Amino acid sequence: MDGQHSEKPHSHSTADRTSSTTSQNSRFSSHVSRSTKDLSCMKVPQDPAHRDRQAHPTTILLCKSQSSQAALVPKEHKMFMEEAYNAAICFKMLQDLNSSDPLHLKYIIKKIKNMAYGAPNLVLETIHDYFVDNPEISSRHRFRLFHVLEAVIEASDSLEEAWEKSFMQLALENMTKSTEMEEVYQDAASNVLLAICRHSWQVVAQHLETEVLTGVFPHRSLLYVMGILTSSEAIFNQGEKACWEEQLAQMAVKSVQFLNTDVWSKELLLALTKPDQTHQEQPPEKAFLFIYYGLILQAEDNSTTVRTHVRTLSDTSHQWPKQREGIALTIGLAAVRHLDHVWAVLEQFGRSMPIRWSLHSFCLKNSEDLQWKWASSTILLAYGQMAVRAKAHILPWVDNILSRMVFYFHYSSWDKTLKQSFLTAVLMLVEAISHNEGAHSYEFSQISELLECLMVLVEKEPQDTLCTSTRQQTIHIVSGLCKLRPPLDLERKSRILSVCLHSVLALPHLDVLEKHTCLFLEPPNVQESRAPPLPDDNIMAGSPRELSLVPDTKLGLLFIPVQCAPRQTLYNKTSEALDQMLQSFIIQNPTADELHFLLSHLYLWLASEKAHERQRAVHSCMALLRFLSHNPYLDPKEDFRRIGQLVGMLGILCQDPDRATQHSSLEGVGHLYQLLIRQRARETPKVEVQAPEQLSQANVDGAPVWSSGDQKTAPTTSQEMAFPKDGILQLGSSQVIKEVMKHLTMVELTDLIWTAIDGLGSTSPFRVQAAADMLLTTIKEHGSSLETVANLGRAIHLQLCSVRIPQAKENALHAITLLARNHTQELVATFLDFSIPLDSHAFRLWRALGAEQPVSRLVLAMLLAWLWERPLPAGARDGSPQPKDKPRLHSLAAMNTLHELQFAREFKKAVQEAYPKMLLALLTQTHYILELNLPEEPQPGQKAPEAATSSPQSCPTSLEALKGLLSTTGHWQDFAHLELQGAWKLFTTIHTYPQGVGLLARAMVQNHCKQIKAVTSLLLASLQSKEERERKAAILILTEFLYSPALLEVLPRQAALTALARSLRDPSPEVRVLSLQGLGNILFHPEKVSLLRGQLPPFLDGFFQNSEQVVVQVMGTVSDMLHRLGAHGAGAQSLGVAINARFFFDDERDGIRAAAMALFGDLVAAVAGRELSGLRTQVHQSMVPLLLHLKDRCPAVVTQAKFALYRCAVLLRWPLRHTLFCTLAWERGLSARHFLWTCLMTHSQEEFGIHLAQALRSLRSRHQHVKTWAALFIGHTLCYQPQAVCQMVNSVDTNLLFSTFEDLKKDPEPGIREFATRQFSFLQKVAARPQ
Repeated sequence: MDGQHSEKPHSHSTADRTSSTTSQNSRFSSHVSRSTKDLSCMKVPQDPAHRDRQAHPTTILLCKSQSSQAALVPKEHKMFMEEAYNAAICFKMLQDLNSSDPLHLKYIIKKIKNMAYGAPNLVLETIHDYFVDNPEISSRHRFRLFHVLEAVIEASDSLEEAWEKSFMQLALENMTKSTEMEEVYQDAASNVLLAICRHSWQVVAQHLETEVLTGVFPHRSLLYVMGILTSSEAIFNQGEKACWEEQLAQMAVKSVQFLNTDVWSKELLLALTKPDQTHQEQPPEKAFLFIYYGLILQAEDNSTTVRTHVRTLSDTSHQWPKQREGIALTIGLAAVRHLDHVWAVLEQFGRSMPIRWSLHSFCLKNSEDLQWKWASSTILLAYGQMAVRAKAHILPWVDNILSRMVFYFHYSSWDKTLKQSFLTAVLMLVEAISHNEGAHSYEFSQISELLECLMVLVEKEPQDTLCTSTRQQTIHIVSGLCKLRPPLDLERKSRILSVCLHSVLALPHLDVLEKHTCLFLEPPNVQESRAPPLPDDNIMAGSPRELSLVPDTKLGLLFIPVQCAPRQTLYNKTSEALDQMLQSFIIQNPTADELHFLLSHLYLWLASEKAHERQRAVHSCMALLRFLSHNPYLDPKEDFRRIGQLVGMLGILCQDPDRATQHSSLEGVGHLYQLLIRQRARETPKVEVQAPEQLSQANVDGAPVWSSGDQKTAPTTSQEMAFPKDGILQLGSSQVIKEVMKHLTMVELTDLIWTAIDGLGSTSPFRVQAAADMLLTTIKEHGSSLETVANLGRAIHLQLCSVRIPQAKENALHAITLLARNHTQELVATFLDFSIPLDSHAFRLWRALGAEQPVSRLVLAMLLAWLWERPLPAGARDGSPQPKDKPRLHSLAAMNTLHELQFAREFKKAVQEAYPKMLLALLTQTHYILELNLPEEPQPGQKAPEAATSSPQSCPTSLEALKGLLSTTGHWQDFAHLELQGAWKLFTTIHTYPQGVGLLARAMVQNHCKQIKAVTSLLLASLQSKEERERKAAILILTEFLYSPALLEVLPRQAALTALARSLRDPSPEVRVLSLQGLGNILFHPEKVSLLRGQLPPFLDGFFQNSEQVVVQVMGTVSDMLHRLGAHGAGAQSLGVAINARFFFDDERDGIRAAAMALFGDLVAAVAGRELSGLRTQVHQSMVPLLLHLKDRCPAVVTQAKFALYRCAVLLRWPLRHTLFCTLAWERGLSARHFLWTCLMTHSQEEFGIHLAQALRSLRSRHQHVKTWAALFIGHTLCYQPQAVCQMVNSVDTNLLFSTFEDLKKDPEPGIREFATRQFSFLQKVAARPQ
């Protein structure tokens, strides 16, 4: 024990130290390495913890034998002392290795290793002597010495033969020694032997061979050393490794004889089935034993022996993964020379009862069940190993192997163990086939079934986590399978692409994946996970305790050290596998159709609403394009398919908020540009494409375009890109797209536009804006030469409703404006399809269509042309069902659109210019609607009639369009005439339609409309129309225009006669009658003036008949006479007509009151523009009665009162006539009454007394409404002119006012009650004032 070597304190005398040194005379050998002389110059790093350590004093023992001292006599004393001092230090540190303090122990080992790098021989000598002089040291102390000795030997540049033999013997003695430390102690001694192998492996190998071939089963330590020698790359160079493998093969041949030795075979099986400490790791000795066993079976000539041993090995436990891998490796190695026999054993084993039970059992009862649960996993691995080892001989067996793999996939109890075994086996099989030159001459019938298994496997992967390399391995396998025959059909390939893309691209963001993996007890490192290399990778060195078995090309194995595998991002490796699969597909079928097929499966992900999915998809797309750009597989003479769609998708993603997506998209466009130029120019693949000039819009800030998304690797270097940095990739994204568009065909440009239009419907704001920008850019550059514009316009309308970004919507509408320059007719016809009803989005499209003045005129002309397309279905007049043919619907849509466009500022000038045409067209359209027997649009709250099924109810009628035309083009006076008379209802029936058109034309004449000349110039053409409705409308207007002096300026009198005479021969009786009436016009018969005037007195006498009906008819006749007199008027008899008409304003009979007011209005219209003389007084005196009758109980009286009041205001030239019209037409309440009182009192101040007197008399009326209005009128007058009122009223009138206001306090209308209350109070105050 170390305790027997007492330490001497520094205070001891030199003699004592000499004595102590003599007692330990075997410590140093006679030779001292030259490197020892430099040891004193070497500065050993000092550990601060050690400097502070006071509990371990340093005791230096200078121990030299007599012979050593004699040998050192010639040397200088100083050199001797330095060497002795350093040796003593080393000795003391070796002694301190027995310390129990872990920190101190760590410091000592570090110091010894540092010393060994400077003077390895001195340390080796000291360690050797320490072992010799201290044979009884503890096992733990000896274990630590072995660890130090291993490090020192490895640090030595060379090892002298003496040390080699000595330490080899030391290692061999301790390798097989049993201690309380068990295998750890033996492994430490074995590692010393392995360290010696770095200097002289042949000697060690020869000794190992001798020990193995003794006939006694080798000790585990020997197998441990052989396992490390087989797996490690650090011990051998390439040539030495081959020699060792050859020697190992020869050893296997010599060991065949032991297979028939029961003891050796039993110990072999016992060692192979011995449980491992962790079951997750396999010790090197056991891993080697599986290999060595397989090599022995491979060398065995007796097939029966091979069958027996393979079956015996198969019958062992399959519970642990490393055990299954080892069994499979042994079987695979045995199959090198015994493929048929090994296959037969596996088939027999697969049909055995335990295996059949394991395939269908889901309830495990005991540990014995577990040893068979995963037996199918072992069989799968064995098939993979057989494929690797059989090489060229495996091709005829591939379908058989695949069928068995598929069988076990479908019928085994599914778990991650079987999944990984299945993947590993298939991967080995595919690699074996891929490396076989004759594989392309075979057709494998089981490929499709295997692919389906792989897809099922991928689909079962959890979509929210990424913890294994299953996806990566599966995709690698698919890449290999796609190279085999028969080629995949499109359906199968499409499923593969869909499943693989979804499995990889739909994974959550890496941050989310990392968060999910934190929930596991042993979470994998998503960022730095391992990806197992393919079986043809180079051998790698690793830790001796963690080894994985994969076949190699010589001995049939490859030790893959897990800890030393490449630590790269697990997702990035999976993504790379996906990219390689896409590249494999295009390599196998390098056509433009195949490229389009692959990209079509990526488009869904390029348009994803999730940023990380878009980022991943565009990176894969860019990688594929980069691959094709760098590797010219595609035929440059073959036209690309749907390349415009790809340009559109990438162009939109160039505006992605994620910087990495932007960069990948821009780079993808660059590679696509190179492919496109190469294809367009028909150049050979080697010709380098010239990058376009850098434009002024190039990005000059040089800012990096990387984000913190999934792309966590370094950006692609310029050497990897197809273009130099100063080329196309330096342009702004919009400039890049413009440059690419220059080389697209018309079909491809159309695809690009369709892609942009589809992008408008996205829910991503950036995507919508980018799509709108691209759409506008494309239309600007190539809109004039586009085809199928109609479909594009229809699609834009469909997408416009979902666009919520104002700028994007403006860009889309601007694109329509640009398209309209060259495609107006197509767009108009298309937009009509969705203009019944005309929603807000369609209306904006129409506005965009006419945004430019020349186009707006053209659009209106086309709409009018469509309006004339009015096929009248057979039976329309008899009410039979109407077919909804397209021309008829377009005619209705055109009417609908014209109505809306009248209110659009873009069409204001065009509508003004087209007024005459639109007027005639809408009048004709109104008649057309009546001919179709279409019902009127139901009022709010009313139920639509059943007949409404023949036409869309939501579209406005032609009558509304006609109203809009008059009101929006400045012809409000004409509109007011019809509105105040309630004449619009005349246009709602076929029988009253002529009367309505006549009133409209009469209003134009009476208001001296400036458009009469323009309309008249169109009437002659309309009279020649083939359609009766047009001729009818024209003759109605013409007969009224005959009363206008402006007619003769464009249509001479004789021409008018000719036109009317021609119409007498019209097929329509109505037209003929109207023509005849026109021929009787006073224009052609001046003598009728005096005749008609002479008839007026008798008619005036008829006003006083008792019969209400007779009086109404007489008054109507007088009105008609005034109209027929036209500009000549009634002359001096006008005053008598006015007096007689006013007399009946307050008549008790409703019909007579209405007829009298209508006559008075017609008289006022007839004298407009001429000297009024005494008629002015009659007009002033009629204002208050007309105003009071605005609340008459009879609606006809109210209507005629409004119209007569308006005509009087026009005659008296009141200002604000438009406001007055609006008030009369639509306003109600006290505010309207106050405005009317203000107009009257402001512009008739001279007649103030007359108006007030009329109001006071009306307070005695028997009609409540007249009394109410009179009171209100007086109330307003009292408020503003109280003094004047007081001077005119007497006590009787005052009392009557009090009584009236008292009654009005009870009026149902709150406003009137409040007004009456205030006026009653105010009147009391006024009456109380002194006169």
